[in-house]
Amino acid sequence: MTALCRSLILPMNKVLAVRALSTSAVCCKTQAGKYKRTKNQSKPLTYEQFNAPYQIHHRKSWNTWNTSNLFEADDEIRASQTAVEDFFIRKFMFGTWHRIFVSDVIIKRRHNLIIIAGIVTQSLQASKLYFLIGYTEEMLSYIFKCPVKIELQSVADKKDVVFKYI
Repeated sequence: MTALCRSLILPMNKVLAVRALSTSAVCCKTQAGKYKRTKNQSKPLTYEQFNAPYQIHHRKSWNTWNTSNLFEADDEIRASQTAVEDFFIRKFMFGTWHRIFVSDVIIKRRHNLIIIAGIVTQSLQASKLYFLIGYTEEMLSYIFKCPVKIELQSVADKKDVVFKYI
């Protein structure tokens, strides 16, 4: 070791007290919910994916409509129940309608009615599509003990819902 290195090593019983001011540039960038651009603009985005999270209330509507923030007599535990139910509905729809939905699942709650909306491809036969609609409505109605309605729109190809390439 050199003499300089030996002089910097402190004995274990001495405590080095140093006060320093650390400064850094302010980082006000928000990254959540934004998609990274590609060099050749080959990544397709739907309209909902194109809008940044801070533009939701200006350009588009929310993916879940409910009234869980209103006053309820049962200690207002409905907000957490609604979030868990919405998570379950999205997972159920992803598993049941695997690779058929080309948009996000939109959940609307009106009083005691749950309405699930979305865009699907026309890759299924009509009889299978009607079976899936009935099966989903019946299963979710039984699980949540309230009527469930499914509203679907169909497109010929997944490329029809592309809003912009980034």
